Amino acid sequence: MASYSVCICFKRKFRLAEPEPPADVKEAFMRYTAGGTHMTAEQLLGFLAEDQKDSGATISDAERILEMVLNRRHHVTKFARTTLTLDDFHHFLFSTDLNSPIGSQVHQDMRAPLSHYFIYTGHNSYLTGNQLNSNSSDVPIIQALKRGVRVVELDLWPGSTKDSVHVLHGRTLTTPVELIKCLKSIKEHAFSASPYPVILTLEDHLTPDLQAKAAQMISQTFGDMLFYPKSESLPEFPCPEELKYRVIISTKPPKEYLESKSSNNSRKEKDSDEDISVRVPSYLTVDRESNDKSDSGRSEGSSETDESNDECGRPLEAPAYKHLIGIHAGKPRGGLKASLRVEVNKVSRLSLNEQAFGKAIASHGTDVIRFTQKNLLRVYPKATRFNSSNYKPLIGWLHGAQLLAFNMQGHGRALWLMHGMFRANGGCGYVKKPDFLLNVSPHNQVFDPKAKLPVKKTLKVRVYMGDGWHSDFKKTHFDLYSPPDFYTRAYMQVGIAGAAADKTMKETKKKQNKWTPVWNEEFTFPLRVPEMALLRIEVYEYNMPEKDAFAGQTCFPVSELRQGIRAVPLFNRKGDIYASVKLLMRFHFL
Repeated sequence: MASYSVCICFKRKFRLAEPEPPADVKEAFMRYTAGGTHMTAEQLLGFLAEDQKDSGATISDAERILEMVLNRRHHVTKFARTTLTLDDFHHFLFSTDLNSPIGSQVHQDMRAPLSHYFIYTGHNSYLTGNQLNSNSSDVPIIQALKRGVRVVELDLWPGSTKDSVHVLHGRTLTTPVELIKCLKSIKEHAFSASPYPVILTLEDHLTPDLQAKAAQMISQTFGDMLFYPKSESLPEFPCPEELKYRVIISTKPPKEYLESKSSNNSRKEKDSDEDISVRVPSYLTVDRESNDKSDSGRSEGSSETDESNDECGRPLEAPAYKHLIGIHAGKPRGGLKASLRVEVNKVSRLSLNEQAFGKAIASHGTDVIRFTQKNLLRVYPKATRFNSSNYKPLIGWLHGAQLLAFNMQGHGRALWLMHGMFRANGGCGYVKKPDFLLNVSPHNQVFDPKAKLPVKKTLKVRVYMGDGWHSDFKKTHFDLYSPPDFYTRAYMQVGIAGAAADKTMKETKKKQNKWTPVWNEEFTFPLRVPEMALLRIEVYEYNMPEKDAFAGQTCFPVSELRQGIRAVPLFNRKGDIYASVKLLMRFHFL
């Protein structure tokens, strides 16, 4: 019983009743127990294989589930009984650790080149807040790595004494953090969430002496963890499986920075990201890697490389630093067509800000897809995102862009989509592209995102009920005078032009004064590109006339959803999982 004070002398009392299992749960239990009152491990296995479509489930899995449920709910009788009651069965279905909506294991082929994967990528990974005056620290780097992020970005600048190397967002009021501190934290936490390679993108603004010093720090910190390519002109990127527990440095060789420094100084201001996004020739002819920061127009290490004399005449300036580079970032020349040209015996990385990328896909969408079949493309936030917000990632993935650099310290729907995408493939930070982005037809054609496509698959989503808010929130968090009035929104999103059916929002009815709301509503989503669809779910508390209160969210790739009745955990605005808040839902493909 929960009491809410109204005025001073009056109290409203509401019973916290635990709702009974949904009708579908009762029906399944009765069907597999033949109308009985207890479910055996064999009967549970039948339910897992048939209703839940868990074809790989074994009797050992069923026995383990049964044992864990009995241990949690009946401590005294856990050895006296080996069957589940209806309430036990409902408890199993509503347990996020025993009945999750997606798998937790790496299941995709990890032996393809890096360019065949979407990679979990951070932007300005060291910032704790906004892009202008927040602190630089190793803490957000650690948090990102623990979440599974595989690409960490560091901006290297001379320290105040000019003999040390700092990491900060240059030409802003952000405070610095020492490079060595960031490197040590990366080494310690790089593989806490995933064994697959960490790519360290360096944007250096260092003198040759400090480049050599940075190279020494990197070499000594990572040692044998560093990946050294056999050749500077790789015909193909190595695969994630080969690079397990390795750290890859990605930047431009310092030689190009030294050679072009004098010529770049005169145009440094006009080559800022804001100008790039407005003047089309700029983002095509000026290397975005040399101004790869969304707010300051800084250079990523260096400019153009001349590889023809690389073997015979390595530059005297910081040769060790150049030798560390595992993924070279080249400078495009001659306009858009040239920058997207696919070279036969060489792969590279190209960066565009979100506005430049938008223009590129508008005029040369299929060229972008062809380029990303072999090379890496990085897209980073535009200059005006001072508050560390993010762009919509779906259109980037649909064009094959592997490295969509996001401000992980922010929050919002765009970041929720990013989190959702990389819950795929066991959360390892590498998600294999669908075949249609990698295939080339006999007529040398690639996928066209602008083409009108038929419905390929239909997903039915039923939202049964929700629970856990009374455990994770104070009773007056949503409403001072009564329990909350929850409702759920389900969004289906695919970043494809003209596919309105793949961008749909459905909403349940509002349940008044219920800490454990029961909706039992079903939605249907026709899908034209199911391989790239994301199901985003949000829960709100209706709060008329004020703004509805946020009560949880989650997002999953449709391709990863496990069919059947599932317990769906919810997350807060920052993407951290709630301890108890969850939904009971059913997913079914037609």
